[in-house]
Amino acid sequence: MKHLQIALLLLFLGFGSKSIGQTIRLKTSSVSYIEKLEKKGWGEWSDFVKAELVVTIDAKKDRIIVNSPEIQVFTILSYGEKIETETSKIVPFDCIDNNGSKCKILVITRKDEGNRMQFYINYSELKFVYNIYN
Repeated sequence: MKHLQIALLLLFLGFGSKSIGQTIRLKTSSVSYIEKLEKKGWGEWSDFVKAELVVTIDAKKDRIIVNSPEIQVFTILSYGEKIETETSKIVPFDCIDNNGSKCKILVITRKDEGNRMQFYINYSELKFVYNIYN
């Protein structure tokens, strides 16, 4: 059953199209963040901390919801083209959050790490990464 769920998720992420109109729920296990430094470059990623949340990608409503203690709602402005390399599959979304800030959300499957999945929320000054249960 678990393999079927993963296959369906990868099928959805593979097409990444609004026309599918599906709702996908991902369960997270942990989160880390990184901040941009005042001078050029980024700091270091924080240690991962437990974060058992549900992330909902709703293509029919063009939104992504992260059910954290403070619910984060992202409106999908555009669906990017899936990028596939030897080591990963990346499905990008250009979004705006419930505060009006633009961000890019990425769902990444790391093929070279047993198809481990991660969910990134990238702002210009701050990035979050959630590990997804497989």
